[in-house]
Amino acid sequence: MPAQPALFEVIAALDALWPRERAEQWDAVGTVCGDVTDPEARVSRVLFAVDPVQEIADEAVNTGAQLLVTHHPLYLRGTTTVAADTFKGRVVHTLIRGGVALHVAHTNADTADPGVSDALASALGLRVLRPLVPDPTDPEGRRGLGRICALDRPLALGDLLEAAAAALPVTAQGIRVAGDPTATVRTLAVCGGSGDSLFADVRAAGVDAYLTADLRHHPASEAREHSPLALLDAAHFATEWPWCEQAAAQLDAIAEREGWDLRTQVSRTVTDPWTAHAPSLPQSSPLTSPDTAGPTAPTAHDLTPGAPN
Repeated sequence: MPAQPALFEVIAALDALWPRERAEQWDAVGTVCGDVTDPEARVSRVLFAVDPVQEIADEAVNTGAQLLVTHHPLYLRGTTTVAADTFKGRVVHTLIRGGVALHVAHTNADTADPGVSDALASALGLRVLRPLVPDPTDPEGRRGLGRICALDRPLALGDLLEAAAAALPVTAQGIRVAGDPTATVRTLAVCGGSGDSLFADVRAAGVDAYLTADLRHHPASEAREHSPLALLDAAHFATEWPWCEQAAAQLDAIAEREGWDLRTQVSRTVTDPWTAHAPSLPQSSPLTSPDTAGPTAPTAHDLTPGAPN
């Protein structure tokens, strides 16, 4: 009969997938709570999610998980308290009372092979060619930040936008685009999470478009002035959620190989902080003429509550 693995065995498997030493120095990865020294601490269910927020902690307890794996750290900048009257302390108390350990794989999962951007590329149906920013410690050249990808067939930028919006989790933001919607896209760079620090690498790659999250005005504007590079700006949560499914599948494969009685589950709770979006509409304003534009009420479909597809 398959046996439930000990918590320390599952943590060791996660560390093999995403070694902690490969995280950025500023990052906070690894096990946040949970007694890995207790050989009697067993794991039968693991929940994967993007953010270790209260709603996810409650979900982990309610689904009977003994381990919660998140992409984002709970304490990225350190703390002096885990008091339950702080929201992060309340998360810790909820997990400990519910018998749930918390483990984080962040930048060590970003650059892994496969990593966060591989999952994003897969969700978009792209063929990965190589890392955007290769890890110099990887002799095979497969690890690194971001991915350079090719489309199976050329697409107009507008069609690529629609396809990406349909493939990624629904969020209030949706996906913004900068560029000519009729321009042809054959190659695409992707980076899960905030990616506007990589514009120089994207330009050096010579791709037609770049899909990432959290694009700010000045870097995006300057990138467009440098070259005709098209930009697709998705929600941070949406670009990283596909990793949860990829990570769960990786642990499933390990459990099958080891003969563990272990089930994984991916949270479908949307933890993107933005909850609604109203598109710009013609109306009287300093930038429009009062006699050519009038107020228009938003329709119900303009406000998108969102959930992973």
